[in-house]
Amino acid sequence: MADEQDFIAVHASKNQELIFQNNDDHDLKDDLEHEEGRRVGILHDLFAGGVAGTASVFIGHPFDTIKVRMQTSSAVNVSFSSRSLFKGMAAPLVAASAVNAVIFGTYASTGRILDDYYYREKNESFGKNFICGAFAGFVQCLIICPTEHVKCRIQTSAHSLYTNPWKLSVDIFRKHGFDGLFRGFWATSLREVPAFGLYFAGYDYMRGHIVNFLERNGYASLSGPWAASAISGGISGCVTWAGVYPIDVIKTRIQTGPLDARRGHVSRRMLSVGMQICNEVGVKGMFRGLSVTMIRAFPVNGIIFPVYEFTLRSIS
Repeated sequence: MADEQDFIAVHASKNQELIFQNNDDHDLKDDLEHEEGRRVGILHDLFAGGVAGTASVFIGHPFDTIKVRMQTSSAVNVSFSSRSLFKGMAAPLVAASAVNAVIFGTYASTGRILDDYYYREKNESFGKNFICGAFAGFVQCLIICPTEHVKCRIQTSAHSLYTNPWKLSVDIFRKHGFDGLFRGFWATSLREVPAFGLYFAGYDYMRGHIVNFLERNGYASLSGPWAASAISGGISGCVTWAGVYPIDVIKTRIQTGPLDARRGHVSRRMLSVGMQICNEVGVKGMFRGLSVTMIRAFPVNGIIFPVYEFTLRSIS
């Protein structure tokens, strides 16, 4: 639900190679398998996922900057300059490919294990996709947490030190170690685990229904992989963000709090931070910036799968 990764995900097959075949079913895998004879290896998938992740960062980062400013500011009106909207974009851009690689490897490997020991004889994909997505979400927190920590500090600070993500990362690690660099890890995990589980499972479920709906209502030309992927990806992203947004607000506050705060300090406890936000601006503070996030979520998540599929077909 990474932030900007904003729930960045890639299609993962059960095996390390994907063979495109024609099929009447409309699940996530089958819609990719419609060009018979093409063989796609894991490197193709990783490269295509990296391109899709990069595209989503370019589209979503300005909205993410507005969201972070709104989450961390107590002012009623928050002003922005066009240049400031792109502050901190270098960190998520660098992490995009790595995040997608982690998501792909974890999701696919978990899926193969579940197929071998549990789901082989079961015609169920929603539960398996949720489990695989949730586990992938937890594992990729190892990359997302420090990346988002650095990004949030750059987005909310005017200090000259906070313009270079690499310098800031080194400075935080030198002064505060891993504990400082991974500030907000458990809040990030609490957001990413259910978010990625719902995102993967929801995407597969909605995509099949959207394809059937378009075909039943005479929109067969829109029922192909492009339109169905964009619509289901956008809807899944919006639903997922709406469900975990209060956790994201708390996570942002923790990651932009005092770096010298020790473990157990009120600025690092999720419940305490949540209560502080409610005391300052009311319960509505837990949803501040949600409108911007929802506007951002649809195009960002809607572009990931179409770009992934287009890149995969181009390089294969």
